[in-house]
Amino acid sequence: MDPQYKNALIVGAGHGLSASLTRLFTRRQLQVAIAARSLDKLADLAQETGAKTFACDAAKIDQVARLFDAVTAAMGEPDVVVYNASARARGPFLSLDPAAVEQTIAVSAYGGFLVAQHAARLMAPRGHGAILFTGFRRRVRQWPQFTGGTPGTNVPASGARR
Repeated sequence: MDPQYKNALIVGAGHGLSASLTRLFTRRQLQVAIAARSLDKLADLAQETGAKTFACDAAKIDQVARLFDAVTAAMGEPDVVVYNASARARGPFLSLDPAAVEQTIAVSAYGGFLVAQHAARLMAPRGHGAILFTGFRRRVRQWPQFTGGTPGTNVPASGARR
């Protein structure tokens, strides 16, 4: 017997992939909860899809615990959880602010761990569920900026080809 998915939680919701997943899940008759640090950007999507909105900084263990409690109280335990949150530290490698890099790792990696752990604790006793990581991926177009090479080329500072 295939498990039936009824409730989805998307953490790190916004206008891109997570909005598309929200629309897909609601078309498939799932109740959807969307969470982000700022609820302002979720209002239009929630109105369009009927998704419930929740505020959460995924890098904060207490906020993740409260999120799962609130979602469970509002619509039942999620059996699909999507982790879509990410943060970015931008700029040349040598100029990156270590605090910004720490925040990037906290949101992109540690937050994913916290959300997945909470989801797994709910799903394991039921014997089914899905935890999906969308991952943050951005192609570095001018990678030589990190090595001191010529921007827009594939030639790093040493002159060696990739």
